[in-house]
Amino acid sequence: MAEIEAHESKLYSEFAPLYDKIFGKIFYSRLERVIEELDIPPGAEVLEVGAGTGTSFPAYPSHCEVTGIDLAPDMLSRAQRKIRDNGWTHLKVLEMNALDLEFPDDTFDYVMAFHVVTVVPDPVRMIAEAQRVCKPGGNIVIVNHFTSDFPLLGSLTEALDPLTRWLGWRTNVRLKPFIETTSLAVEKVYKLSKASLYTVVLGRKDHNGFHLAREL
Repeated sequence: MAEIEAHESKLYSEFAPLYDKIFGKIFYSRLERVIEELDIPPGAEVLEVGAGTGTSFPAYPSHCEVTGIDLAPDMLSRAQRKIRDNGWTHLKVLEMNALDLEFPDDTFDYVMAFHVVTVVPDPVRMIAEAQRVCKPGGNIVIVNHFTSDFPLLGSLTEALDPLTRWLGWRTNVRLKPFIETTSLAVEKVYKLSKASLYTVVLGRKDHNGFHLAREL
């Protein structure tokens, strides 16, 4: 089955008007907690790749500058409407490919990737671009579902991959191989609860770029 980019999938294009109703409340509480725990300082420059309809936008403190990018114009139009309706001056959205970011090196203090690792056609390239535009000492924050390492559960979810890929996301991405392939320096990996299907990955860019965390 051919690869389907996020902006071409039914979920992320034709169903954009339903996205907030279906996923908004489910995703927001998780992202709100992650963003709050980052304690983003005043003046920080934040990039969110795959921002979609701006589900996470209310969680960002007004003292930072946030740029959300996505390739789905229908999703971005809804995000822009939220920005306008709420009078958010610290937020803006741009139509842009997460695999080919149009920003200079070392631009952002934080690069966020919420629920997009298993959506983009080349997640390794996406992380490489995130590393490039992240400032030395900056943070890359990933929230995503990864395939379980339990053999039975992992096999079952991987078996669903052809179907979910048609809808626009993968179920065959395992955390450790992904981290190793991207050479992302990981400071912390955790779940917000024992029952959560989603994993939070916190990485940091040192002054020599990213390195592979030994503990992984």
